[in-house]
Amino acid sequence: MKIMKFGGTSVGKPERMRQVSQLITKDTEPKIVVLSALSGTTNALVEIGNFISSGEREKAKEQIEKLEAHYQSFISDLVKGEKALAKAKAIVAEHFEFLTIILRISFSEALNKDILAQGELLSTKLFSVFLEENGIDHMLLPALEFMSIDSHDEPQINSIKNKLGQQLQQHKDKSLFITQGYICRNARGEVDNLKRGGSDYSASLIAAAINATVCEIWTDIDGMHNNDPRVVKKTVAIEQLSFEEAAELAYFGAKILHPASIWPAQFYKVPVKLLNTMQPEAKGTLITEEAGSVGVKAVAAKDGIIAINIKSSRMLLAYGFLRKIFEVFEKYRTPIDMITTSEVAVSVTIDSAVDLKAILKELEPFGTVEVEDNLTIVSIVGNELVQTRDVMSKLFDALTSIPIRMVSYGGSKHNISLLIPFAHKIETLQLLNKGLFGLE
Repeated sequence: MKIMKFGGTSVGKPERMRQVSQLITKDTEPKIVVLSALSGTTNALVEIGNFISSGEREKAKEQIEKLEAHYQSFISDLVKGEKALAKAKAIVAEHFEFLTIILRISFSEALNKDILAQGELLSTKLFSVFLEENGIDHMLLPALEFMSIDSHDEPQINSIKNKLGQQLQQHKDKSLFITQGYICRNARGEVDNLKRGGSDYSASLIAAAINATVCEIWTDIDGMHNNDPRVVKKTVAIEQLSFEEAAELAYFGAKILHPASIWPAQFYKVPVKLLNTMQPEAKGTLITEEAGSVGVKAVAAKDGIIAINIKSSRMLLAYGFLRKIFEVFEKYRTPIDMITTSEVAVSVTIDSAVDLKAILKELEPFGTVEVEDNLTIVSIVGNELVQTRDVMSKLFDALTSIPIRMVSYGGSKHNISLLIPFAHKIETLQLLNKGLFGLE
């Protein structure tokens, strides 16, 4: 059995949903299809939640009505028969009645999670109606009945495996299943989610739970590219990556893949394919245990980085000093991306300012603390970079005009990371495209 996940742009228009139906029926291999919300829906639902939380209920009402009008137009084009259209209209009415009712309910974080879940519930139910109208035998599997996270927001893989296995056992006669990405239940049994980009995570967790033959991630680009095609004119798709390389790229900014979605597939050795719904004949990118080749594969950039520099000539070399520094970040559950040390200072980078004030206050006893924000980490990723000849010389020759704040090299054999001001991001990516890949 294989997993096929389709993102918001892949199901964002009726003609795209029709195309998805063709892709999932091309072969007879049993499969679970994971769908995101229609493109734009989650953003609209976030706005609705924000309006309600700030007491702007009239604005929330306007957004709900606008979104409902979009869905009414969508279903009128998606299905044609009276029976199917009536079913689709009933589904839309049910979910938008819920959104209308919440306008009269006190806002809470739990209610907000319910609001955000509506997108995936709508897309999968409407797709199911479309498949039924076209005589495509399938079963709709509610993700809320098997997908769960614990009190630390970590997926409960064993529970997912057991509950999903039971669901599939009950429908042995079916070979095509449709389910929601992104949504789940938390440790309290409430509706929750796997955060933005979580549909990729859902697909990988499901693939791991059933030991799938492959986990296909279908989006609107033909695989992982060697650079960001939004800011660099000429990029090329990478044919093969190792799980480690893909994880580095996803974590450090490659938008095609959710960072957390690699580990379940990697741990259970399920190959991942990144494919293009709009260009299904394209080869895409294969992610497996094997890297396929050595050398530089791609460049990625992660924005919103904050650098914290702690200077302390008295304490830095003292036993346990670094441990105490790290304990502060651990206390606030704030991951560190990069770290450098000298005889008198240690510098670290983080990507969240949520607990920054509290962190800085706790760091003050250790020495002078300086902060620089609006930075970007640019990561050069490949296989065996440490042993690849001339990588460092090519890298720094290309970036003579860029003010580099920090360099991380040697901690991973797959990654060289540079910290730069955000203002130099686009120039850096373009210079590396020429210097490392010979592409302009």
